[in-house]
Amino acid sequence: MSEASCDQILAGLVEGQAAANVSHSRAVWSHPAGRLAAPMFPTLTLEISPQIPAKLGRLPELANNLFFSWHRPTRALFEELSPALWGQVRGNPRQLLRCIDQEALDTAAADPGYCARYAEVLEVFDEYVNAPPPAGAPLVAYFCAEYGFNHGFPIYSGGLGILAGDHCKAASDERLNFVGIGLLYGQGYFTQVVDSDGVQHAEYKDHDPRDLPVEPVRNAEGTWLTVTVPIAGRQVVTRLWRAAIGRISVILLDTNCPENSPADRDITHRLYGGDDA
Repeated sequence: MSEASCDQILAGLVEGQAAANVSHSRAVWSHPAGRLAAPMFPTLTLEISPQIPAKLGRLPELANNLFFSWHRPTRALFEELSPALWGQVRGNPRQLLRCIDQEALDTAAADPGYCARYAEVLEVFDEYVNAPPPAGAPLVAYFCAEYGFNHGFPIYSGGLGILAGDHCKAASDERLNFVGIGLLYGQGYFTQVVDSDGVQHAEYKDHDPRDLPVEPVRNAEGTWLTVTVPIAGRQVVTRLWRAAIGRISVILLDTNCPENSPADRDITHRLYGGDDA
């Protein structure tokens, strides 16, 4: 199969994905191991995403606001959909909604009890997030290198991050005019793994933005906003992401931009790994 014909197949898939909600990636070309004389074959990866039933149409909104991290009834909505999968995704509702079986969603939408609990959570959520800060409240800008909101959002290492996350949650509860500023890490902090000999190893994993409770910050024209930061005599471009923490926002900067050098793109690759870049 030629590369052109492969692209034609992909084009056909794109045309049909609106109905089936199928995402795709470009084919990767490679020689089969040990058969260098053999023709190259494309490898095509397809991901089938479930459709959220109309009755539960605001589940993605609830998953994208870290209000769930301290509101147990909201977490329970997601856990109830699939307790086993909830454990596998470590309490990450965005990842759960991307990976869950369609049947589980349809069953929940047909369950009057689940729909009643869903409506109760939405009522509490709307009342909470729509309460404005007091008139004349001063703007508070809070800067921190790490924020610990939930273990499904791994951009923290320990106590400092948990403290910063709790400050943001308290600011939301107190209806402060508050915005947090931080960094969005491609891998975050390492996971400690101990092998059979008792030796500790640092394990890093890349994060998929689709599984994180963040959205790009865009202007009225839909352009992704960037900020240029002077670092050691260089102008480093950073993209802006927004995380919703109840009523307040945390703006996270990401240097993995094509305008930057490879070294500067790695600044936000790992938490506390900037010195290596």
